[in-house]
Amino acid sequence: MSKALIIVDVQNDFCPGGALATERGAEVAALISEFVENYHDRYQAIVAAQDWHIDPGTHFSDNPDYQDSWPPHCRAESKGAELHPELDTDYIEAYFRKGAYAPAYSAFEGLLAPEYTVMPGEREAGAPVEDAGEQTPLDAWLSEREITDIDVVGIATDFCVKATAMDAVDAGYETRVLLDLTAPVSEDSLDDTVDELEDAGVTVIQVL
Repeated sequence: MSKALIIVDVQNDFCPGGALATERGAEVAALISEFVENYHDRYQAIVAAQDWHIDPGTHFSDNPDYQDSWPPHCRAESKGAELHPELDTDYIEAYFRKGAYAPAYSAFEGLLAPEYTVMPGEREAGAPVEDAGEQTPLDAWLSEREITDIDVVGIATDFCVKATAMDAVDAGYETRVLLDLTAPVSEDSLDDTVDELEDAGVTVIQVL
């Protein structure tokens, strides 16, 4: 067994004070950091996914329905797209960015971020976003490392975490969601989200 940890969208815009905040975002960022510090040796790879929107079309709306359309968030190379400061990145090996020109929820829609790109939050206002060229998809990157099992944590439980876990199962990985290391958009929908995940073959556990 070779296991990877996928940290999904622990970004400023999804934490308190951000454009599309979850209530527990910052708390979960800190909990993930503590978990990784204690258990990083259980994983052969630790990666992070980021929303990274350039022109995602109808994903952004001035009148969002909060299901298929949302207020603008996580614009590429902006401070809102930056990983939250409570998330310790020391053990993160690679970053996968998704949603540049279309809606994207799953980390498996993400592409490997090249090392030379501008750091989030450092782009001058009005400057063009760099074209990163051809990049490696997450599934190919994991396959190269012979990963068989995946744990998923991050934001938001009922959207991008769920989508990532379901795609992991579909791709043939043994998949777990570490529920207490995730933050939902809606606490009211959490039981339904867990049911959906388990019905799809995802194991949902508490680790704290």
